[in-house]
Amino acid sequence: MRIKKGDKVVVIAGKDKGLVGKVIAAYPQDERVLVEGVNRITKHTKPTQTARGTQQSGGIVHMEAPVHVSNVQIAVEADVEGKKKTVGSRVGYRFDDDGNKVRFAKRTGEDI
Repeated sequence: MRIKKGDKVVVIAGKDKGLVGKVIAAYPQDERVLVEGVNRITKHTKPTQTARGTQQSGGIVHMEAPVHVSNVQIAVEADVEGKKKTVGSRVGYRFDDDGNKVRFAKRTGEDI
């Protein structure tokens, strides 16, 4: 999986298409990523009691749900129609001068 935790990504498909956010968590085994502010869901939670006897109140919680990694791309600043815009780019791999493997944005050629 070419998207990692902490990457800035743009959503390219789905109800949140066009939104830009930071990857909070990556789940490579499921091929999903959790993106800040994207795919918000409403979850209803029950009131629970902890081992110490304190009550935790239930209610409605708004949170992000994971999206499939194929629906996001790395966000890069590119020159589109003479203006700087945040657009998506595919990710490639190459070796630098020291022999280290680095990721780069295929659209702009810059290292990630």
